[in-house]
Amino acid sequence: MVEETVVVQSKVGLHARPAALFVQTASKFKSKVTLEANGKKANGKSILQVLSLGAKKGDSLLIRAEGDDEPEALKSLVELIVSGAETAS
Repeated sequence: MVEETVVVQSKVGLHARPAALFVQTASKFKSKVTLEANGKKANGKSILQVLSLGAKKGDSLLIRAEGDDEPEALKSLVELIVSGAETAS
């Protein structure tokens, strides 16, 4: 299991497009992905659970990956949050 805490950079927080992009990226990996923010936990592959965190710009977000490809999963997801990505390329 690997984990890292990052600060949400997207101006809209982890809502709508950024959340959808996060879930799409997490779903590419075999590892289990979980998020923690504002005292709540969420499955990183569930759009409804990710949205339920209510993470806003500046909030701390703990990303945890557990499985065969956990280093790659964590690296990709951390880069996504830190970059403030709001749309798929």
